[in-house]
Amino acid sequence: MQQIIIFLIKNKTGLVFIILMTIALGLTFKSHTYHNSKLVSSANFISGTVLGSSENVHQYFDLKTQNEILQKENENLRRKLLNIPSAKDSFPVELEFIEDSLYKITRSRVISNHYDKIDNFLLIEGGTKDSISKDLGVISSQGIVGIIQDVSPKYSRVISILNTNTSINAKLKKTYHFGTLTWDGKDPNILSLIDVPRSAPVKLGDTITTGGRSLVFPENVPIGIISDFQLDENIGYFSIDVKLFNDMTNLKHIYIIENSRKAEALELLNPDLR
Repeated sequence: MQQIIIFLIKNKTGLVFIILMTIALGLTFKSHTYHNSKLVSSANFISGTVLGSSENVHQYFDLKTQNEILQKENENLRRKLLNIPSAKDSFPVELEFIEDSLYKITRSRVISNHYDKIDNFLLIEGGTKDSISKDLGVISSQGIVGIIQDVSPKYSRVISILNTNTSINAKLKKTYHFGTLTWDGKDPNILSLIDVPRSAPVKLGDTITTGGRSLVFPENVPIGIISDFQLDENIGYFSIDVKLFNDMTNLKHIYIIENSRKAEALELLNPDLR
């Protein structure tokens, strides 16, 4: 206590000056609108900057959580979009009222992706423990990726569309002429659509989608656009180059599609297996 008193006595002149200056500044800001507004503005700027920086840091560390939320929303939206009735129906569709969903969508993540070989595969998260099974379609936000070939409890092996053993039913979106989508093992950005009849009005830039004539992919999942084509006069069919929407060399988040009525359809197609 004595040291405090000694300090106050030794510095009484400076302390009195600080006190008087504080009072004077307070009276000045209080009585003059301009000075008062400047003080408030400066205080808001400082506090806003500090809070803004704090929020930026918080958002950075919260990116993983927000990304999970967005993926979940995308999963729900894709399930609803794939189960919307055909556009030929004239009545509007309310997404909230789609109860009997034909397609189940499960999000996943690519662990390993090969695209530089003749026959390529992917390894993705999710297996039998996640109700994932063989022969389910795999897509990304841009288009088709492949078909699940094998599963373990926690992982699945996907045969990529960049595999010479893959053949997928596809069509011209505008005309509904069908063909078979294959890969020649060369360019990972280009696939071939073969067996399209000469009656099809093939045009550069037209969109190619899945045909829906299988139990793996629903109709109208995007594939790519026509970048080149040739007509074989001898057999009367087009051979079409399709530039993929998907960048198959850069895949991370994907979706697994399951046709909920597949087992019922297979029973009818293979009655001997009952």
